[in-house]
Amino acid sequence: MDKSIEMSPNKLVKYLKKPATEFTRADIVKYCQENSVEFINLHYCGWDGKLKSLNFVINSLEHLENILAAGERVDGSSLFPFIEAGKSDLYVLPRYKTAFVNPFTDVPTVDLLCSFFDREGEPFESSPQYILHKAHTQFKEVTGLTMEAMGELEYYIIADDEEMYATPDQKGYHESAPFNKFADLRNEAMRLIAQCGGLIKYGHSEVGNFSQNGKIYEQNEIEFQPTDIEDAADQLVVAKWVMRQLAYQYGVTLTFAPKITVGKAGSGMHIHCKFSKNGQSMMTNNGELTDECRKAIAGYMIAGTSLPAFGNPHPLSFMRLVPHQEAPTSLCWSFSNRSALVRVPLGWLKKMDMAAKCNPNEKATDKDFSDKQTFEWRASDGFADTYLLLAALCCAARHGFEIPNGLEIAEKTYVGLGVNIHDEKNKAVQESLEQLPGCCVEAAQELAKDRDIYTSRGVFSDNIVDYMIKYLTAFKDETLRQQLDNESLLKLVEESIHLG
Repeated sequence: MDKSIEMSPNKLVKYLKKPATEFTRADIVKYCQENSVEFINLHYCGWDGKLKSLNFVINSLEHLENILAAGERVDGSSLFPFIEAGKSDLYVLPRYKTAFVNPFTDVPTVDLLCSFFDREGEPFESSPQYILHKAHTQFKEVTGLTMEAMGELEYYIIADDEEMYATPDQKGYHESAPFNKFADLRNEAMRLIAQCGGLIKYGHSEVGNFSQNGKIYEQNEIEFQPTDIEDAADQLVVAKWVMRQLAYQYGVTLTFAPKITVGKAGSGMHIHCKFSKNGQSMMTNNGELTDECRKAIAGYMIAGTSLPAFGNPHPLSFMRLVPHQEAPTSLCWSFSNRSALVRVPLGWLKKMDMAAKCNPNEKATDKDFSDKQTFEWRASDGFADTYLLLAALCCAARHGFEIPNGLEIAEKTYVGLGVNIHDEKNKAVQESLEQLPGCCVEAAQELAKDRDIYTSRGVFSDNIVDYMIKYLTAFKDETLRQQLDNESLLKLVEESIHLG
């Protein structure tokens, strides 16, 4: 048996002895029959970005096959606010490659993610998942490349303060138990996400750690591995579902809120991207970023003021985007620089075997690790709809290939390695750069200006863009940042704590 299949945490992959991408309807039926599966759960995301559930108890083989082949009807007007009740029926059809054994049920249950279809049997054009599919299809058509992505999910656990083994304020980065109180929850989440098909890279405690009003606020992070951008979105929404289920079982609150209080680390959902062609990375050549990578970054820079409409969809989002909090405020990119909007992290480009240097018993090899190279969009947070955010990033990257001066824009917006643009000595650099929006209303205005980047080639419809502009404008948060004190900020957090 293929070792990757043998070691897969996904029970269906291991049982069927094939990768999930090759699952068929017959495979799912076979697993259900031979493992006494009693329930099928269908999942899909509405406009709020959360995973919804439709539960079926299997009463016959014919019933099981019918669920998998025909899906079911749902009320689209209850899932998408722009659908009228008079024409609201939609179909949900399971995507077999997303199947996993539900880790939370007492009886054997198989869950699958679904796609939406309209009454004509065509993909529902306005569903976030299909918008992402269209965005990726058009990116591949223009560039000849496949876009891969990985997410970094930062979150806070809120629980009663035990006042034992306290971690110093804002000093929680990579702390171990017992100073990291919820490592067990994080590790269990990683294990279960992997069982559900998520490609986990690692998890760790993050900087944010403080006590307030008898509660401890502990920041953690789970990071994924790069995969096809459409699969990456599926994995992130399933991960959020798993993490919240576990938090409920632990009796604690888990939130992706981008900001909780002033002066403390906020939580982002950074998105790393990379490109491949025929399975080979197209990110570097002879230790340098390729023109393809620079063009995509240029696209991010051009669309940089409107992308927050997708990645930062709440007033709290902009409370995080302030100087000196490792959060971007200006349109620029750099290597290994967390003050930049786009960061190109370390990519193992120096061809040396570091493992052999710290392990004398190992013989040095010339293995190439440059396929690890990514570039990171740092503005977005966990309140974003994952599908729409990745679709928008895909559109922006494609735009960088479509314009004639992409490489020039990349050169113009680059800031040097180690240049902290928030440092007073670099004030002139910072002032020369275009700034991110400061609120939802401004993000809506920028989206209106950049509309064509997202609607071109039929990816986002004008109706969807108009709805998003209306939604963001309704917050009327132009002066909110200046008005909020810690008490009113905490109230806003409490009202929105489970968004995303």
